[in-house]
Amino acid sequence: MTTRIGRRAFACGLAALVASLGAFCLPGVSDAQQPTLPRRIGVILVGFSPESKEPQQFRHGLQDAGYAEGRDVVIEWRYANGDYTRVPELVADLVQSKVDAIVVDSTVTTQVAKRSTSTVPIVMALVADPVGSGLVTNLARPGGNVTGLSQMTADLSAKRLQLLKETIPRIARVAVLWNPDTPYHSKVIEDLKAAAPSLSIKLSFVGVRTSEQFGSVLSAVSQADAQALYVIDDPFFDIHRTTISKLASKARLPTMFGQREYVDEGGLMSYGASYADLFRRSAGYVDRILKGRKPGDLPIEQPTKFEFVVNLRTAKTIGVAIPQSVLLQADDIIK
Repeated sequence: MTTRIGRRAFACGLAALVASLGAFCLPGVSDAQQPTLPRRIGVILVGFSPESKEPQQFRHGLQDAGYAEGRDVVIEWRYANGDYTRVPELVADLVQSKVDAIVVDSTVTTQVAKRSTSTVPIVMALVADPVGSGLVTNLARPGGNVTGLSQMTADLSAKRLQLLKETIPRIARVAVLWNPDTPYHSKVIEDLKAAAPSLSIKLSFVGVRTSEQFGSVLSAVSQADAQALYVIDDPFFDIHRTTISKLASKARLPTMFGQREYVDEGGLMSYGASYADLFRRSAGYVDRILKGRKPGDLPIEQPTKFEFVVNLRTAKTIGVAIPQSVLLQADDIIK
């Protein structure tokens, strides 16, 4: 009798043990008990603060792709506040933190990131000329760990100069504000020089690389006898857009910019790709990378949404009459 009970107890215990072990082997059980850690995405901003509306569109883009912050992804924001010298430190921090991808908003940051890592995917949100800057050799198949979006700067440069001439036909001399520390600016200067003769415009160039130099901008523009100011896109300039717009307004200079934020601050006109749209689309690249795609296999795309914005209040202040033909082309008019 004792032997039967002992055998029966042993059999029951063995069955329970087998069942317990079997449960651990069932597909999905261990996954359900151990939640997946969220993926970490680094975002390095030079010309925008993390709270500004443009980079926030990256967050919305991830939400559109089905990601919930905290559950699926964590965004590691880094902000250089217009100071390129801080970029290497910010890149190194994210690389050492082993983020799953790095999103960047400038050519300089992309160059630094590419030198710092060959394994962490780099997604360009706002890079002017990836091929001309030597970041990739081919837009269709970039290779390596860099992909993202190009701003079509060469085409836009000529278009902006043309719009400036259409607005003020008498313009013959234009000062161009550029940053010698920004790699692609020399290429933009070449594009502008190529477009200017057909518009009967003579260009002069004013280089600014530090905030202290803005005080001498008006003097340089005045010496060049310029009738308008053309500002090349640059994250450093973005940080100081209020200062630039006020200086131009004080000198009663018509201005052309690449993004509407300058016009909101009092600039006359802007024409360029929608930065908010580019940030949102960069989230799509991150989505594909997190799902296993190699960045080098993802073609670099170009802008699909452009904005031409005119500030009529500024036009009145500086004494410029905007032709109706130009206003009809505008996507937005600030009155």
